[in-house]
Amino acid sequence: MAIRSIQPVLNMISPAQIMNTSFDPFHLVNTYGAFGSITRERYEIVVEGTADNAPGTASGWVEYEFRGKPGDPQGIPPLIAPYHLRLDWLMWFAAMPSRSRPLWFIHFLAKLLQGDRQVLGLLKKNPFPDKPPLKVRALYYRYRFTTGEEHRRTGQHWSRELIGEYLPEVSLSSPSFRRILQVYQLE
Repeated sequence: MAIRSIQPVLNMISPAQIMNTSFDPFHLVNTYGAFGSITRERYEIVVEGTADNAPGTASGWVEYEFRGKPGDPQGIPPLIAPYHLRLDWLMWFAAMPSRSRPLWFIHFLAKLLQGDRQVLGLLKKNPFPDKPPLKVRALYYRYRFTTGEEHRRTGQHWSRELIGEYLPEVSLSSPSFRRILQVYQLE
């Protein structure tokens, strides 16, 4: 097995990886994976809520913190193995460039607006412990690891750049959001 594994191991450390390939006629050793490499830059959805009825563009919005995905640029990237944080993983996939918004994400926002304890238990911290927010929104950012010099200067592990809105602010009282929830029976 060790001899048969040499070629797959060389493939895995190669900059031109071949994924989902068998390297012997008996299919005993192979490479498998969803991605050939992990980049130093990634896109993230940052979910925010507000208790303010008429929040300003920056004021009044509070960020929801996830257990494993990048959020606060000061936050240290966690080591979560061998656990699989399903919501964080889904958020990573939802942030990959696409024109559609997954239905589970709309349902997730509705549960945040309802203050659902089970959903809030999936997060690192609930910024609205006393009562649910009136509105939530989702912003779209490009993240990258800071350089050593940037980290020394700012203390940040991540650098993030706002790309735009992933989903505009919604509330349980907004007619369009209620209609989506009803049509897809997400209430």
